[in-house]
Amino acid sequence: MDIETIQKITVYAIPLIFAITLHEAAHAFAARYFGDSTAYMLGRMTLNPIKHIDPVWTIVVPLVTLLFSPFVFGAAKPVPVNFSALRRPKQDMIWVAAAGPAANLLMMIMWAVAGKIALLFPASGGVVFVILVAKAGIFVNAILMVFNLFPLLPLDGGRILAGLLPGRASYLFAKSEPYGMFILVALILTGVMGAFLWPLVEFSMNAVYSVLRLR
Repeated sequence: MDIETIQKITVYAIPLIFAITLHEAAHAFAARYFGDSTAYMLGRMTLNPIKHIDPVWTIVVPLVTLLFSPFVFGAAKPVPVNFSALRRPKQDMIWVAAAGPAANLLMMIMWAVAGKIALLFPASGGVVFVILVAKAGIFVNAILMVFNLFPLLPLDGGRILAGLLPGRASYLFAKSEPYGMFILVALILTGVMGAFLWPLVEFSMNAVYSVLRLR
C-alpha cells in the first residue's frame, strides 16, 4: 500500500466514521423522543462510534469501495427501533426514518463551513488536509443521504414512504421488506441505483456549494 493510498484512506475515514455514527445516533435520539427506548436501553443512543461499528459494513466495505471504485460507501449497525412503541407508529416512523438522512444533510453543511473557514488561513499542509477532509465529508454524506432516501424497505426512504402511504397500500408495501436487500443488490448490479444516485448526489453537493458560495 503506497503513501497516496494511505492518505486517501485517512482523508475519507474521518468523515465516514462521523457520517455513519451521527446517522444512526439520530435515529436513536428520534426514536426515544417519539416514545421508543429500545436503542437507548441497548446503548445505541450515543455518539461513540464503537457502539455503531459493524466489522463488514463499517470497515471492509468502505475500504473496498474506496480502493476499487470511484466512490466510498459504508454503513453502521442499524439502530433497532420498535415502531409499535412509538406514540403514533405510522406518523412517527416517518420522523424517525428521516432523522438519519437529515443528520447527513446537516453534516454536509458543517463540513462545507469547515472547508470555507480553512480557506481563510494561509496555505499549509494542515490547511490542505482540512480542506480535503471537508470535501470528502460533503461527498460521503451526500452519498449516504441520497442512498438512504431511496424508497425501498428497509432503507429510510422506504420507511418514509410506508408512513406516507394510506393504510392498505402501506400494508402491501411493507410486505416487500423481506426481499428488499435482494432488490437493492439487483438495482446496484444493473446500474439502476447508480442512475438514481449520482444525479441527486451531484445536485445536493452543488446546492451546498452554491449556498455557501464555495464555487
